[in-house]
Amino acid sequence: MSFYQTLQQATVQEREYLFRAPIIEACRRGDISRETYLAFLAEAYYHVRHTVPLLMATGGKLGQEYEWVREAIKEYIDEEYGHQEWILNDIRACGGDAEAVRHGQPGRPIELMVAFLYDQIQRGNPMGFFGMVQVLEGTSVAIALTVAEQLKTGLGLPPQAMSYLSSHGALDQDHLKFFESLMNRVEDTADQDAIIHAAKVVYRLYADMLYQLTGSER
Repeated sequence: MSFYQTLQQATVQEREYLFRAPIIEACRRGDISRETYLAFLAEAYYHVRHTVPLLMATGGKLGQEYEWVREAIKEYIDEEYGHQEWILNDIRACGGDAEAVRHGQPGRPIELMVAFLYDQIQRGNPMGFFGMVQVLEGTSVAIALTVAEQLKTGLGLPPQAMSYLSSHGALDQDHLKFFESLMNRVEDTADQDAIIHAAKVVYRLYADMLYQLTGSER
């Protein structure tokens, strides 16, 4: 079994917990309010703005034997740079206050998720960062395009209000293939354990954010 398959298998329960979040089914039905969508975009902004800094921190903590990972990190940075501004543009297109979000604070699950990732990079094993990649790219491929289409129908939003979801649903299909090939090159068991552990934690915290969007904290 490849490591990517092992990672998928090891996180089945956490992934299922995330996909049971009521907001996901509500979005698929188009049964979501503008306020809830804006709340989701705000939380997305609060973690996406850390993606490039987290990538940079990871690359800086890896030894020279991980140059192959640093090369992948460079590609991720090129792809991910500036995506937080896409989210703010979506918020504006929905009539929300993008500047209030820019200067605001995340809810507790996202605050803890980001803090956990920085801690793993600085104090633990920086390879754990890729646990977040497993969660966010896998989740967006699974739901983003469907959700964007339903939001467009249910809320009557223009395409420019859904650039984050629409683009990530398409982009991350390619990203996920790249991620799978990268993970299959991870042979060190300590690195594998760190990635699995981080994925489990991030699945739970990201899911907690999704549950809170509908007031259904678990």
